[in-house]
Amino acid sequence: MNDDNDWYGPDAATFGDRLAGAREAAGMTQAQMARRLGVKKTTIAAWENDLSEPRANRLSMMAGMVNVSIMWLLTGEGEGMDAPDEAVEGAPELAEVVAELRAIRSEMRASAERAAKLEKRLRLMLEQGR
Repeated sequence: MNDDNDWYGPDAATFGDRLAGAREAAGMTQAQMARRLGVKKTTIAAWENDLSEPRANRLSMMAGMVNVSIMWLLTGEGEGMDAPDEAVEGAPELAEVVAELRAIRSEMRASAERAAKLEKRLRLMLEQGR
């Protein structure tokens, strides 16, 4: 069901991108999804911004709510949804900008992971020094 441009594919989008796209396509706000899942709106926002990930039971419920497969939400492969119509029309410039934004996001995520590892290492060093 994926588009030729693979808008939501594994190399083009994150879990959060796919969740936000599927939620919007289902005509649901973050607040509505949060109510139906029994979580806070900030939790949905964190999932869509790839700051945290849902547990398996919530993931299963979300996939059913937005009518996509769990595998598609996680990886972009399987039963999901097509690229947004407006994305197909302005393709070259839009695709370039989206690709650059995703590269920046990936670099930021890698930097955040490095910082977290350093923070943990520093904390252990400080605890050992006491």
